[in-house]
Amino acid sequence: MTIDMAQFHQVFFEESFEGLDIMERGLLDMDPGAVDAEAINAIFRAAHSIKGGSGTFGFHAVSEFTHAMETLLDQMRDGRRPVSAPDVDGLLQSVDVLREMLTAARDGGEVDAARVAAQRERLEHILAEDAEAVPAPAVDGPAEEPPLTGWHIVFRPHPHLLRTGNDPLRIVRELATLGELEAVCDTSLLPRLSLLEPEDSYLSWDLRLRAPVAKSAIDEVFEWVEDDCDFAVMPILAEPSGSGAPPADGVAAAGPQPEAAAQPTAVVPAPDGVVPEPSLQVVPEASERRQGERRALGDRRQAGASGSSSIRVDIDKIDALINMVGELVITQSMLGLLGEDFDMSRVERLKEGLNQLERHTRELQERVMQIRMLPISFTFSRFPRLVHDLSAKLGKKIELKMTGEHTEVDKTVIEKIGDPLVHLVRNSLDHGIESPAERRAAGKPETGTVQLNAFHRGGNIVIEIRDDGRGLNRDRILQKAVERELVGADQHLSDQQIYELIFQPGFSTADQVSDVSGRGVGMDVVRRNINELGGSIDIESHAGRGSAMVIRLPLTLAILDGQSVRVADETYIVPLVSIVESIQVQPNMINRVAGRGETFKLRGEYLPVLRLHAVFGIANPRARQLHEGLLVIVEGDGRRCGLFVDDLLGQQQVVIKSLEANYHRVEGISGATILGDGSVALILDIPSLLRLGKQQRGHDVAAVLPLSA
Repeated sequence: MTIDMAQFHQVFFEESFEGLDIMERGLLDMDPGAVDAEAINAIFRAAHSIKGGSGTFGFHAVSEFTHAMETLLDQMRDGRRPVSAPDVDGLLQSVDVLREMLTAARDGGEVDAARVAAQRERLEHILAEDAEAVPAPAVDGPAEEPPLTGWHIVFRPHPHLLRTGNDPLRIVRELATLGELEAVCDTSLLPRLSLLEPEDSYLSWDLRLRAPVAKSAIDEVFEWVEDDCDFAVMPILAEPSGSGAPPADGVAAAGPQPEAAAQPTAVVPAPDGVVPEPSLQVVPEASERRQGERRALGDRRQAGASGSSSIRVDIDKIDALINMVGELVITQSMLGLLGEDFDMSRVERLKEGLNQLERHTRELQERVMQIRMLPISFTFSRFPRLVHDLSAKLGKKIELKMTGEHTEVDKTVIEKIGDPLVHLVRNSLDHGIESPAERRAAGKPETGTVQLNAFHRGGNIVIEIRDDGRGLNRDRILQKAVERELVGADQHLSDQQIYELIFQPGFSTADQVSDVSGRGVGMDVVRRNINELGGSIDIESHAGRGSAMVIRLPLTLAILDGQSVRVADETYIVPLVSIVESIQVQPNMINRVAGRGETFKLRGEYLPVLRLHAVFGIANPRARQLHEGLLVIVEGDGRRCGLFVDDLLGQQQVVIKSLEANYHRVEGISGATILGDGSVALILDIPSLLRLGKQQRGHDVAAVLPLSA
């Protein structure tokens, strides 16, 4: 029977990318000259797992490349090599190359062979350099150890080892290729035939390898099963010359000991010509470190590929979901019994059952949505490396501070918010934070600070990118906007309106294009991507003290809190996050501005009016005069307008159905939902709707002019 290993590839790649993230975080946190044994061990274990898995699944190029990294890390954790900045940088570069190799292997693409070869040569060059000598501790006793003649190995598979696809006999056969092997199989744990589980492992082995091979060769045989077995490796040393005494009693071997000889055993004959067994001297191994290596990688795994089609779910969430489904089944059974011989005397019990069904359904919905919720740290984890590399490239001293990494948000939002955040952080590094000399001249510390904050507020997640740099140059932005004729030279704009200009397509104040970023270059794409997620972005800036980009996003893209509105016989859903307020205007509040169409006055400010029946071509609205209907004040892209509707129906949570996937993209509409009566309601896309109104009316309905009262 041949096992198709390809079925395990997805899990292997997910775990490998998680391991790369662990390695990268550990290396970035590592201080040159300091030795953090726990951190180095975590990095080593991640590399070790990638190496073992890639070898098992046939990705030999990945396995060979990782072997060089593993060797360097092994020297660091053993104290044979100090932790130096060049070594850490070399390992970080190797992590990048390894990520490219794994991505190519996963996607069936080509990897840059020259880049891989160059980085491997760099690793070999580092390994060839003389490591700092570490003096060996003084040991009482003879100056010379007896020569090594072989190894005593105790191998006890865990009961589940066979279920992992591993075969203990393969391990034994692999050891036999290293030299003469004497194997004693312990069958003492075999149960009666009636109790035997065919997929459980009950046997263990006491092995003696008659070959003075390197211990690393034995470790490599066990590397893929080390978390699924107990094993100990002890050297067999030749008896010192002139001494016939056996080793002293009471010397304990590391790891589990073989069972007593009186227990039933099956002996595997050793090859012909085996020499009589010499006296054994068992030397305790540094078991503490080995046990640490055998532990599972831990709970700090994070998905490396943002587009992964799978998701890891906490077992507690699954248990809660199963319990909730059980409650639903009970309620369904109760309602089914009521319906068998229903009469009016059971109406109250029917109402109770329906109320219970409603509660369970709502709770089930919440439980299912929680499965899609992941911590924002999945996105934040890329930024320590980004700040580390760019600050070195720009010659700046920058510290990254992150808070709220455990704030949970929908997986789809996490996948799509990454690129906008990268652009905003790069802008802060390049144009927000000043050079050390400039900061000293301004009386600031040489090290600038960039803060990434995430928190929940009002049913949304808020992400802030703050820096303590120079802030936005208000006058420079306005000057560039006038030069490009985006605004008139005599037009009076507030600071906030001026800052909003950087979101215009192609807008930039930079005299020279930077290869890192440009304040405003691509910012229109950032806003568009955030709007597509149903979110918004605002700017805060203080000259000389820094700036902040504040992003507000829905917690999930599957369910929306909305306000139902009616226009004629049509029902639309307006996202609550976009609504400022709803008002009924009086005739004296309405004005017409030449070239601007209808406006209404609200607290000293004139806002444009957008009639939904005109935008969507609805022939017979119930209200035609503004004072006959209602105005819903909405905000999009940092600007506001009034949506004219016939009536407000109520607030509700709606399940979003993609219009683009089932029909095609419609401007001004972000999706659809099915209402309780079975009818379909369209969900309004406010930023897109404002742009559509501009095209239809020939002016920017979203522009808010600070006209005098």
